[in-house]
Amino acid sequence: MLNYALKKIMYGFLVMAGVVLVVFVLFNILPGDPARMTMGQRADVQSLEAVRKEFGLDRSKPMQFVLYVNDLSPVCLLDTDSTTQSKYHCFILINFKKKALVLKLPYLRSSYQTKRDVTAILSETVPNTFILALTAMFFATLIGVFLGVLSAVYKDSWIDKTANAFAILGISAPSFFAGIIIAWLFGFVLSDFTGLKMSGSLYSYDPFKGEVLTLRNLWLPMITLGLRPLAIIVQLTRSAMLDVLAQDYIRTARAKGLSRNAIIYKHALRNAMNPVVTAISGWFASLLAGSFFVEYIFGYNGLGRTTVSALEMSDFPVVMGSILFIAFVFVVINILVDILYAYIDPRVKLV
Repeated sequence: MLNYALKKIMYGFLVMAGVVLVVFVLFNILPGDPARMTMGQRADVQSLEAVRKEFGLDRSKPMQFVLYVNDLSPVCLLDTDSTTQSKYHCFILINFKKKALVLKLPYLRSSYQTKRDVTAILSETVPNTFILALTAMFFATLIGVFLGVLSAVYKDSWIDKTANAFAILGISAPSFFAGIIIAWLFGFVLSDFTGLKMSGSLYSYDPFKGEVLTLRNLWLPMITLGLRPLAIIVQLTRSAMLDVLAQDYIRTARAKGLSRNAIIYKHALRNAMNPVVTAISGWFASLLAGSFFVEYIFGYNGLGRTTVSALEMSDFPVVMGSILFIAFVFVVINILVDILYAYIDPRVKLV
């Protein structure tokens, strides 16, 4: 089991290394001078040169990549001066006079526009995105399993046909299109009845109370983000339930006189949940990435809106940091799911 887990972690490390390489190459071939983006259009030559030296932009591209990897690595070589140590918040492991081997958190550098650490920017927005993704996944799972069970139990009825039509619509409609329709319909046309707005973040500012939790602003982006996984969960639950309901032990349970609800919810549903659990574990990371345009449409202050806004302003460190964070979440979740599968079913380790 330990060897299997170490192998998966090594694969995850290689995937992250590939992502870092692709992200660095992609954003270093785009037009624009990072030093001028940082200092502004009216900056003098000396200031621009100082910024280029600070970020290592005066070095060759391979050396810039080495410096970037050194910033991201939790164990790296840094100068021993106090400025460097305070900048990276590092812990010295081995001191080599002018250089030191240190332990630190990955340093995602600073925003070109606000001069703030990218880590600090992400730490303010990631919790909001996590809340949106979790509530969207909960909404999709709750409604999707319920509709999938109804669709299987009442096969070929109007309930089944309606649930299937809803699932096809949910899969076919892109999130950005569904978001626009939902925002216009429930946040504008029916706003007097729903009490919802077209845009708004999880926290709103009140001049007397300061930041106030505004849960109603979560409803529309949550529904929009959860539509596609909901549709897939409906189809998976229906298919799995139909397979289980056709098994011999279900017929035996009916012959013994067990109630319909006991057969469906105690025996059939429990054994039909494996593909649904797989879909949920895979979709959570996808929802974090899928929240980009949903957050932007609804003005929801999260990782997606921050990244899209940074991309509009060519604030590449923020965009690169967001991409690396999403990739890291994908890798970690996939590793945990693989290890969990191996623990539940030891045959997985042989594949």
